[in-house]
Amino acid sequence: MHEILIKLEKMGVVPVVVLNDAKDAAPLAAALINGGLPCAEITFRTDAAEESIRIMSEQFPSMLVGAGTVLSIEQVDRAVNAGAKFIVSPGFDEEIVRYCQKIGVAITPGIVTPSEASKAVKAGLEVVKFFPAEAAGGLPMLKALAAPFTTLRFMPTGGISASNIKEYLGFSKIFACGGSWMVKDSLIKEQKFDEIEALTKEAVAIVNSVRN
Repeated sequence: MHEILIKLEKMGVVPVVVLNDAKDAAPLAAALINGGLPCAEITFRTDAAEESIRIMSEQFPSMLVGAGTVLSIEQVDRAVNAGAKFIVSPGFDEEIVRYCQKIGVAITPGIVTPSEASKAVKAGLEVVKFFPAEAAGGLPMLKALAAPFTTLRFMPTGGISASNIKEYLGFSKIFACGGSWMVKDSLIKEQKFDEIEALTKEAVAIVNSVRN
């Protein structure tokens, strides 16, 4: 497994962040680090994503910053050049997977069907994103999908919250969970970084209660 993925696995939860203004990148990074979770998946859904990754990577070098919602090789290049250490895509795009493998960047593509899981195994992947987790059937669906694909581990994302993450992490095939409840858009827009820090500490405590 890629060394970056090993580090993410130890954290147990990856904050999935949508930033509309790059000025929020530094205080958000500080809140996550102070909360005990020095990582973030910055989604490429906004124009501020690339600069936000650059700010976090440069100002907080110990933080694992990745890019999410990556839909093209061009976005992979932009994200990596900005400092992204891992790439997450919502679906299984073989071109993106192969490119990331070629340049040595950790890639976690999204899957939701047995056919996509088969493609992931064929591509030599050990970790995939299960997305959208809750909408696609949640933990029961994930367990059913995982059963025949014994070499795969999963990062469920989509509908994960403080109320159900403990249940997900209790399943041995869960690598980590992606979640946005501690970094909600409203909290960022209202500059409630103290609350983000508190919610992050809560998430870390839940992970520790399951894994330690």
